[in-house]
Amino acid sequence: MSERESMPFDVVIVGGGPAGLSTAIRLKQIDPELAVCVLEKGSEIGAHILSGAVVDPRALDELLPTWREDGCPMAEVPVTDNWHWHLTKGKKMSMPHIIMPPFMSNDGNYTGSLGNLCRWLAEQAEALEVEIFPGFSASEILYDEKGAVTGVVAGVMGIGRDGEKKPDYEPGMELLGKYTVFCEGARGHLTKRLKAKYDLEADCQPQIYGIGLKEIWDIAPDKHVPGRVIHTQGWPLSESDSWGGGFLYHQANNQVALGFVTALDYKNPYVFPFEEFQRWKQHPDIRAILEGGKRVSYGARVINEGGWQSVPKLAFPGGVLAGCSAGFVNVPRIKGSHTAMKSGMLAAEAIAAAVKAGREQNSLDEYDAAVRDSWIATELKLVQNAEPMVAKWGGEMGTVLAGADMWLRTLFGFGLAKPMKHHRDSEATGRADLYRPIAYPKPDGVISFDRLTSVSYSFTNHEEDQPVHLVLKDPDYPLRTELPVFGGPSTRYCPAGVYEYVRNEDTGAMRFQINSQNCVHCKTCDIKDPGQQIEWTAPEGGGGPNYPNM
Repeated sequence: MSERESMPFDVVIVGGGPAGLSTAIRLKQIDPELAVCVLEKGSEIGAHILSGAVVDPRALDELLPTWREDGCPMAEVPVTDNWHWHLTKGKKMSMPHIIMPPFMSNDGNYTGSLGNLCRWLAEQAEALEVEIFPGFSASEILYDEKGAVTGVVAGVMGIGRDGEKKPDYEPGMELLGKYTVFCEGARGHLTKRLKAKYDLEADCQPQIYGIGLKEIWDIAPDKHVPGRVIHTQGWPLSESDSWGGGFLYHQANNQVALGFVTALDYKNPYVFPFEEFQRWKQHPDIRAILEGGKRVSYGARVINEGGWQSVPKLAFPGGVLAGCSAGFVNVPRIKGSHTAMKSGMLAAEAIAAAVKAGREQNSLDEYDAAVRDSWIATELKLVQNAEPMVAKWGGEMGTVLAGADMWLRTLFGFGLAKPMKHHRDSEATGRADLYRPIAYPKPDGVISFDRLTSVSYSFTNHEEDQPVHLVLKDPDYPLRTELPVFGGPSTRYCPAGVYEYVRNEDTGAMRFQINSQNCVHCKTCDIKDPGQQIEWTAPEGGGGPNYPNM
């Protein structure tokens, strides 16, 4: 008999981001009598949300048509000005938007904090009597005797670092649902288990990712242009045979959101995404905007980049995947919130119909079909080869080919190639002896900063006396393989300085150290580790970053 108490619901939603909250709102719009709960591992809704963000309002218009008049913070700053720069080390070239397909325009979009949008969506959900539980980390999936998902365990607290129960131990709660919706964001730890158990990726390409690092700056009012959106490509990643790009969005209150995305399929193990971001900020045209300003926040999160061909099967007995758990990011547009929200709405419609018909714990294949027949599919199919072409042929030639492919699909319904394949990011990492280390400039403390100081601006905190949530499957792997063969890339790909090799001054012996307190829950290590020996598991609820307006 379980030591845990249980709470029954019609629908349990794991994740309080755009997809999860849209699912909850749509369920209550359809049937106010449905019992719906949302679990959020962050200390509050929005605490773990990080995105650029320029938001396409299409799904928001469908879900809450009067959002602009109802106090939604995203309505404050419509996009007014679009720029796309190709950077070299000291110069830029503006690329005219007329050469891009019409869907690449940001006209009609809005820029602001996705975290604040989620906080507002949570208010709308609570007004509909959705129960929201922040600080509840879902750590285990529950199944019935037939193998169907019946809910999750959440709220386990009070286990010490040694694995023993402390005096304040709480066994957690079993949250049971007729259906469970997994909206954990990119590389969700429960989603990863579900994909393996039900073989959800049997008929799709593996998901691939980029690591996005972001800062918020207060800048001089005379440099601030509300609604200006700038995207960059080229330098500095062009120097390390990697690819990605930067963004700088002029948002409300004389603030800019700026960040840098590095695709995680890079080969050179000496690539250091955090340092690439700091180097990018020193470009004369970026630095000119930031000089005289002040950084106020920092964070990082991985982004799905696999596109349409990496969308897995979305339904399984008792549950569905929605949002970035499934992977609906439009990589060329750098947008995924609208597709995440729409997937949540479609999940809600399928679930509400099933519950009304007296069904539970079965596979909602009609939801999977609805997504594949929706504007999500239409939009993502137009750009399905953009990422693979840039990855295969490099930033300049790949961009030209990707643009041609998108234009052909827009005008004629076919592209330059069939949906292209790609490989897992962990498999791309090359041996250290094949590459030279990269000399990155030291931070100046004004525009560029060191990593540990930056982590303090994420307001990250974890209860220290708890099991390390970054688990090494093979404790000998770092010193046996990761360091001697690959040059210790974990010390560079992590944006929070979680991993380091420490040498004993007396004996000269090396050991691998995991500073789990620093973890910002970006999931890069779970993805990029070449041996796939690092597994991200759920820490106690409420731990991790506390982003104010990311």
